Amino acid sequence: MFSGIIEELGVVKRITHCGNIARIEIGAGNIIPGVKIGESVSVNGACLTVVAVKNDSLVFEAIAETLKVTNLRLLKTAEMVNLERSLRVTERVSGHFVLGHVDCLGIIRSKDYRNGNLSFQIAIPPGFIKYCLPKGSIAVDGISLTIADRKSTSIFLYIIPHTLKNTTLGFKGPSGRVNIEFDTLVKAAQRS
Repeated sequence: MFSGIIEELGVVKRITHCGNIARIEIGAGNIIPGVKIGESVSVNGACLTVVAVKNDSLVFEAIAETLKVTNLRLLKTAEMVNLERSLRVTERVSGHFVLGHVDCLGIIRSKDYRNGNLSFQIAIPPGFIKYCLPKGSIAVDGISLTIADRKSTSIFLYIIPHTLKNTTLGFKGPSGRVNIEFDTLVKAAQRS
């Protein structure tokens, strides 16, 4: 479980495929000390297991289903990714509870200024918009954000400069695909 507060931007160093599994090596620095093989780390919002720890990188394996559902299948060498270690029980949750189980891919429709603030409009696939509540939480590429507004097929998010600078949102623009995880509490309420 994660909080959606990104700890570090990592860089994809290598991607290799062996059958249905992609082995992804990500360069990192700040989060490596103390990380052990078998731990969960959020990579762009997808919970992945660390299978190797090197001096300056972490190695993960992603199965076909993970690649199918997330934007990890679109990663390229030298691309930046959001990284967050799993929560400790004794820590504050600054964002919201993020499981690292991506629900769908969203597509960035626009990145511009609304009401004087930087705004992203993200298209949400049909059938999922019901999980998007204005002023509710959502994880976009693992980043805990608040939904500012909702239309019939998309949401609007305001992004503060700190988030833009310290996450992959600074590199993303229109047509970019982002991993979406809806708030677990909203999903539970909708299903009951």
